[in-house]
Amino acid sequence: MADANKLRHHYVVRLTHWLTVLCFFALLVSGIEILISHPRFYWGEAGNAAMQPLFVIPIPASRATVPTGYNFVLPDQNGWSRFLHFQAAWAVVFVGLIYLVGGLVTRHFRRNLLPAGGDIPRFQWPTEAEGTSYNVLQRLTYLGVVFVAFPLILWTGLAMSPAIASVAPDAVILLGGQQSARTLHFVLTVLLVGFLVGHVAMVWLAGFRKRTRAMITGDSE
Repeated sequence: MADANKLRHHYVVRLTHWLTVLCFFALLVSGIEILISHPRFYWGEAGNAAMQPLFVIPIPASRATVPTGYNFVLPDQNGWSRFLHFQAAWAVVFVGLIYLVGGLVTRHFRRNLLPAGGDIPRFQWPTEAEGTSYNVLQRLTYLGVVFVAFPLILWTGLAMSPAIASVAPDAVILLGGQQSARTLHFVLTVLLVGFLVGHVAMVWLAGFRKRTRAMITGDSE
């Protein structure tokens, strides 16, 4: 067993990391299925096939009433996809709370994510000396994802719910309406997918086997 003082990642970070990966892919797959039912986006409170969209995703839809330019529709998978999306969303909220509490208790945020006062953000490949720490650009990116992107995507997701709109209408109004929330939710998803692609690419270039092993066992050796 690895020495606790040499662990690259605390077990709370490792556990929540892999649970978040599972939840994210479940949300992504189910979200794509939901998108296919109406691949048009609007701004404001209302939006339907008879209205001019803000932008359109050029893919076939699963509903014949949605104009897409294709002369066929895809099979409608809206039932299971919405159920999975809802369940995975609450799962990632639960995992996020564990990560937040664990990060505070273990001082993970202070030690590993908060940049030092004199740090200057700059793009550079991780060096061997940085094998047990993040550079300032990584720290700022992770902080943005954890404390900005994820809370916003949760907020915009909840704002699309009629129940939330009736109980907490201000949460929807601040976003510009339910259709605005849906559009922002999609934009945030694209940003998070971009982060995922960049994250995996950096791990691969920095030593995929070593970095992945560290996230599984915690050992940095």
